[in-house]
Amino acid sequence: MKIRVSGFTRESVVDGPGIRAVIYAQGCPHHCPHCHNPSTWDPEGGYELDVGDIVRLVKDTGLLRGITLSGGEPFLQAGPFAELAARIKELGLDVVTYTGYTFEELLEMSRSDSSVARLLNLTDILIDGPYRHEERDWSLAFRGSRNQRVIDVRKSLKEGRVCTLDF
Repeated sequence: MKIRVSGFTRESVVDGPGIRAVIYAQGCPHHCPHCHNPSTWDPEGGYELDVGDIVRLVKDTGLLRGITLSGGEPFLQAGPFAELAARIKELGLDVVTYTGYTFEELLEMSRSDSSVARLLNLTDILIDGPYRHEERDWSLAFRGSRNQRVIDVRKSLKEGRVCTLDF
């Protein structure tokens, strides 16, 4: 299975807790003003990577706590990203997913799209919401604007409400 990406970073400490490999999805419908990655907007841009190749790269990188799915918008390719997340979880690693959608929007989307539901369920931490330049705050961990939330997905799904994490 192939994923269209704009890039891959083997080791990052700014895209979620611990040392993480980061996969940048290609394609984004949100087009947030002052976006950090506008080169990811075009769904035809970037290049394709095989899920198995990404898993091998992650396995070959030591000391990782997990992977981060960033973008672009990972939920535009929910099926392939869910497959990647499942394979990463089999390695005992965690999954952080960035999205311009809100958690509530993803829940609604998941009712009619099983791939969105699967990716959401395989995500441990979700950073949700569009980047808003007028709410930019450099003091926030793992996000760029105050409207974005760091969500404990498993707890939120279990309790039926958004449960945020503090970093």
